[in-house]
Amino acid sequence: MKVDLDGIQSRLYEVPIESGNYGHLKIAGKTLYWTDDEGTPRSKRKLVALEIKNKEIASVTLVNDIKGYELSMDGKKMLIYKGSDLYVVDASAKAPSELEKKKVDLSNWKLSLDPRDEWRQMFVEAWRLERDYFYDPHLHGIDAKGLLARHLPLVERVNDREELNDLISLLVGELAALHIFVRGGDIRRGEDQIAQASLGAIFSRDERAGGYRIDHIFRSDPDYPGSLSPLAKPGINVSEGDVIETVNGKSTLSAGGVGELLENQAGQQVLLKVKSASNQERDVIVEPITMSAESNLRYSEWEYTRRLRVDELSRNEIGYVHLRAMGSGNITEWVKEYYPVFNRQGLIIDVRHNRGGNIDSWILEKLLRKAWFYWKGRVGKPYWNMQYAFRGHVVVLCDESTASDGEAFTEGFRRLGLGKVIGTRTWGGEIWLSAGNFLVDKGIATAAETG
Repeated sequence: MKVDLDGIQSRLYEVPIESGNYGHLKIAGKTLYWTDDEGTPRSKRKLVALEIKNKEIASVTLVNDIKGYELSMDGKKMLIYKGSDLYVVDASAKAPSELEKKKVDLSNWKLSLDPRDEWRQMFVEAWRLERDYFYDPHLHGIDAKGLLARHLPLVERVNDREELNDLISLLVGELAALHIFVRGGDIRRGEDQIAQASLGAIFSRDERAGGYRIDHIFRSDPDYPGSLSPLAKPGINVSEGDVIETVNGKSTLSAGGVGELLENQAGQQVLLKVKSASNQERDVIVEPITMSAESNLRYSEWEYTRRLRVDELSRNEIGYVHLRAMGSGNITEWVKEYYPVFNRQGLIIDVRHNRGGNIDSWILEKLLRKAWFYWKGRVGKPYWNMQYAFRGHVVVLCDESTASDGEAFTEGFRRLGLGKVIGTRTWGGEIWLSAGNFLVDKGIATAAETG
């Protein structure tokens, strides 16, 4: 095929269909093929075809819920990846009939693998990818060949994939750079895992009271009832100091803790018998949360109570915004916490424990806005352009756990002269990465790629 590049931009044709979230465009004969992801949350990808002609132009859905597809080199056949199966069909503008009969039979495939051979290949590959992706071609002065030679013999002593990750960690750790993470792979996982659950509270055993006393119920912003502790939900009416006597009819004193009676109960209705401080007993139905949700709830309490403390000490003259990380979800976090306090005299932006991301420029852009023009009617307070620009003093709090883009935001705040930075020396993750250097079993030793 010869491509005539001269004037090619003037020979474009617009396909006469509605716009959409399309990808993987291919052509065979007089038919266009592409995938349509529909652009909705958790949407399923479908394979679409369009015959190239002048009349009655309409796209046709060939197969729904696919993972991918490929055309043969002559454009006559198509391989479709759907679920965990492969199908070979004729390439055409019509939906294939009796798709199940076109499935590729893989039932007789048998693969013989030597795990240690595979581990050795992955170990060398991790070394090679680190060598070739690392931002510094001199690898911080490390002898790359010597690094491999010292560690490679230890692969013979590896007995499972977790141990291989340990060995890879020793290898890449010698580069002495953050944003290198070793994780994942074909790790054995038992089928007998027990999922713990939580009631979002701290308890203490009280033999005399006949159960476990509620010492503390974790607090969070009441404006968001979905994130409240199970014991703080509306209608539960349980208080600190109450005693939980039974869980689903079992005495709590028969267990080593309330959590022991909540195994595999996250998201399920659980019946509690609760005794109040006045010795009144009643039944309560709650839904426990997962342990990861409990961890999030504990953090939310710390965050919420810091905000209340700032409001109290400043008499609502200073605002407080905490950013846990700098990902897409933290945009919502910024909006929820900044806009209610944008007109206060001072602002504390807390990026302690910040886990990074990539929205530093977006937040700095908001802080760079300056009021230059005011409006005021006959009544009410004046307001200004740029809308929601902060006009008071701003400080940023950071600590040794402020990481990655949290550090970039903090440094940008200081260099742009937006205010003071208060805290300690941060994590040290200003060499960034794409995390695209995966190994054959989808494990990875990420490379710090961009200095």
